[in-house]
Amino acid sequence: MVETLNSEQFRDVAPGEVYATLLDMGRYLCSERTMYRILERRGQNTVRWQSSPRSYAAPELLATRPNQLWSWDITKLKGPKPWTYYYLYKILDVYSRFVVGWMVSYQELAALARELIAEACQAQGIQPDQLTVHADNGPSMTSMPVAQLLSDLGITKTHSRPYVSNDNPFSESAFKTLKYRPDFPERFDSIQQGRSFCGNFFDWYNNEHRHSGIVMLTPAMVHYNLHEPILQQRSEILVRAYAEHPERFVRGIPQVKPLPTEVWINKPTTPTGILVANS
Repeated sequence: MVETLNSEQFRDVAPGEVYATLLDMGRYLCSERTMYRILERRGQNTVRWQSSPRSYAAPELLATRPNQLWSWDITKLKGPKPWTYYYLYKILDVYSRFVVGWMVSYQELAALARELIAEACQAQGIQPDQLTVHADNGPSMTSMPVAQLLSDLGITKTHSRPYVSNDNPFSESAFKTLKYRPDFPERFDSIQQGRSFCGNFFDWYNNEHRHSGIVMLTPAMVHYNLHEPILQQRSEILVRAYAEHPERFVRGIPQVKPLPTEVWINKPTTPTGILVANS
């Protein structure tokens, strides 16, 4: 009986299931209760066999320009009644924080995700071997239709580690900005209201929102390389202010913060083992 319980067929199966399976095979070795007693005496009544824990490497992804690394995710929007939801899909450029694609749907479906990604790639003119797309491990993210599309387009795909929420921080941050807006409703009366609200939000987010991660520029300024004249103008204004009232600047001419040259998901602590977005 011990040999049977610890066999490859039954080592991760509950005694009740072992008992029934053996009967279906025309075999009776002992009762289900006896199986439990045997396992208890051997200290195996909780876990008889367990595979070695699988270790997952943290995704280490680098972006140094727009359309090099995208992050996408899906979040729920509460519908008009309890336990009703709409699903917001969003694709965000990690370097610029620009939302390159979004949609609100009644369902979370791989086919819809595939369609959204394809449209965003076409709109942004993505070429083979240019882009890495990162997501968590949801069913749409790991689905075959999405994987096949990315393969056909020459796009590298990566995923967060299981149960590690901070492996996809940029998407999570954008969703938080959405849901912490003062006018974000507790529930949406209809999917049309959800789409209208998100349309207004993403227009504001891309074109008006001054993002702290990109030195208080808007995502559109960075994504479409419009930031250099703006930063130059900021610098000239500060130089002029210093010239007019140097006594107000005890540390000398104030400097404009430059745009970061690199943005990481899980920046490595050592120079080895780095997975870098396509260059």
